[in-house]
Order: sequence, then C-alpha cells, then structure tokens
Amino acid sequence: MGTWIKDGQIVDPVKGLVERLDVIVENGKILRILPRGEFKAKGPQLRIINVSDKMVLPGLIDMHVHLREPGHEYKETIASGGKAGVIGGFTALACMPNTEPVNDSGSVTEYILIQARKANLAKVYPVAAITKGQKGETLTEFGDLKRAGAVGVSDDGLPVSNSEVMRRALEYANYHRLVVISHCEDTHLSNGGVMHEGIVSTQLGLQGIPPESEEIMVYRDISLAKLTGCPVHIAHVSTAGSVELIRRAKEDGIPVTAETAPHYFSLDHHAVIGYNTNAKMNPPLRTREDVQAVKKGLADDVLDVIATDHAPHSPLEKDLEFDKAAYGIIGLETALPLSLALVREGVLSLPATIRKLSYSPASILGVDGGCLIEGGPADLVIIDPDFEFILKKEDFYSKSKNSPFIGKILKGRNMLTMIGGRIVWERDAEYFSGG
Repeated sequence: MGTWIKDGQIVDPVKGLVERLDVIVENGKILRILPRGEFKAKGPQLRIINVSDKMVLPGLIDMHVHLREPGHEYKETIASGGKAGVIGGFTALACMPNTEPVNDSGSVTEYILIQARKANLAKVYPVAAITKGQKGETLTEFGDLKRAGAVGVSDDGLPVSNSEVMRRALEYANYHRLVVISHCEDTHLSNGGVMHEGIVSTQLGLQGIPPESEEIMVYRDISLAKLTGCPVHIAHVSTAGSVELIRRAKEDGIPVTAETAPHYFSLDHHAVIGYNTNAKMNPPLRTREDVQAVKKGLADDVLDVIATDHAPHSPLEKDLEFDKAAYGIIGLETALPLSLALVREGVLSLPATIRKLSYSPASILGVDGGCLIEGGPADLVIIDPDFEFILKKEDFYSKSKNSPFIGKILKGRNMLTMIGGRIVWERDAEYFSGG
C-alpha cells in the first residue's frame, strides 16, 4: 500500500522553502510532490495521512552519535539507539568508533551493520577509527574499512595528537573518499579538567579546561587541510575562538566543515552549578559569549551541521562525584525541539535549521537523504512544531537518561518517522485523521 501524506507544510532545506503540498509515496520512493488538491487517487488503495497544520521534513541525519555496541550494551545498543533516533526524528545515524573493541577493522564495521539490519530502524553509517586502537600512532586500513561500509574515520573521544599522523590520515582518507571527523583537543591543556575554565569553575573549586585546548587543535587541523588540500570536518565546536578560526579558513577557501551540538547553543557553564554531572561533557559547556558565537556561526553558515554527540552513560558512570563522572549526554530525543528554538529566537529560518540537521550532514558524509525530491527515498518525518511538553526521565527510549534537559519545557516534537516508505514509528496512531 502506498501513502498519501495530505495537506502538510513541506520544508525544503535545499530551496529554503516551506510550502503546503501533498506527498505521494510508493515502493519506498517519493512518487509525486504536488500542490494540495491536484492529486486524484487511482489504482491501489492508499493510506491517507492528513497532516494539516503539521510539518513534513526530510528525515534528520545525525553524523555524530555513540551507540556503544559492541562492548557497552548496558549503556546503549544499536537497537535502542536506533529507537531513540527514529523517535527523535532521525532516519540515519553515523556512529563513532570508540566501542570495545574499537571499530578499527572491517570485521567490527560489518558487525555494526549486521546489528543495524537486525534492528531495522534508523539507517546506521559506521565511522571507523583513524588509528589502530585509537592510540594515535598507526593508521587503520582505510581501504578495508571503506569496503566494509565505513563512511568516515575519526578517533572521536580522543584527538590525533601527532600532526604527521593526522596529515597522512587526511591524504589517505581523501583518496578513499572517507570524511575525517576531528576531535580537537590539546590533552596537555585539558588534562585533569572537568569543566570550562572560568569564574564558575573557580567558584565550584573544579579544575577547568581552557578554550585554547580546543582552538589550538582546530588551528592545527585547518593548517593541515590547507597543506594537503584535503577536507577536514571539525566535531562539536564549543568556543568563539574556534568559530572565528573556521570562519577565516572558509573565507580563505580551505576545505573545512564543522558541526556543533544543541547543548552548545542551549546551555552555558552555569548549568554545572550544583555539581550537575548531566552537564559534564567534553568539550565542556562554555560561557554565554561562546553560546552567542556558536549561534552566530550557525547563522552565518560557518557551522554547517547540528549533530547531537549522543553519548549515553548509565548511573554507574554519572551518579558519582563530579570529578569522577563520565563526560557526555544523550541528545537524539531532544535535538529537534532544541534546534527549533533557534527558529523562534530568529537565529535561523526553519529551512536553514533543517538543512543543518539533514541535507548538510548527508552531503558531508556522502550518503543519500536529507531532502524530499520526486524519485528520492521516502525518508521523512512529520512534526508538530507547537507541541509543548515537560521532558521527563521516563520519556526517554534510550537506555541511558543522562540529560541536563530533564524537567525543562521543550517545544516541538516528532510525530511520525518513515524510512524507505515504511512507517517505523508513530507517536499516536489516532493522531492523524484520514480522509
């Protein structure tokens, strides 16, 4: 049975438009997109989804998640992360390699893809390690990883500190058409730090991480991209200085792209007050000035992508003294409402926001999706941008609940997720009225 998505506001992140249109889906593809009232149903019966006053978006693509499998399934699995993803509006997830064992071989990449097929939820794109064991010393076999299904390489969670190794990684990855996702951190500056270095860390008596620990490595990787002519993607940008470095690099024509995460434009280091371990992440939450710089970087297209850096941890890692607690928060189920807040604040238009959550990550990763076009895959979500709710711990489908947004009022929610023409999740079957 095909599907007639009727009378929705279609968001086109490529053309920058929001139009009231009908979408006809058959055989996993978008058959037609046409003005409402023009379609006349013929032939086989169609399921009608009446989405009046709701928005239809291309499926969101998160190019930076941690699914924890293999090795840490008690925190998250590919299945549970895929469930959290489709509920949050994501139809595809690119998972980082810091698993156990590390995804530094074709066999681990293949295992991840097998588990993703079994879960049959969000599409999963493995990102393999740059170096063996993520030790920063010896490059992995990029060609083997590519053949196994990897779309990129990263040592995320750790930097590649050796500049010569990173240079060769850029050249090797460019040859194999793999994106290099760089975790920018000078560990000599960040060593022992647990939050942003500033007035709040002083008040709390916690060792800080200066912004320069990120910015020095951003500068280095931009320099290596200039030297090699090979692209680099900067992960989880958190500081005003990093935004400015990337801005200048783009103006100079250096092949660099960059992402930030919703927590870096929604919270600042004051969220740590009370020793809230759910506000502990790496890079850390920065100052209010950094938050504004990140927003401006998004508005100016200096920052290309909004990615969650979804990092699930159980209470075993989070319900500890702040110094000992693990870094990271979950984000798949909160990214959409937090990003829609940028629209309400006037930082970004709705199509621009969705572009950073769909088309741009697809383009950087070199995968399908991120737009709604006739003949393209029917990967889409239907959202209610005005749905307001208080986020509760029990609302999460992720195995882990480590979010600093619990108890907050959020606005905007995904109601239905379709992948390849198949409805993989629906919030309420009675929510949409047919006819």
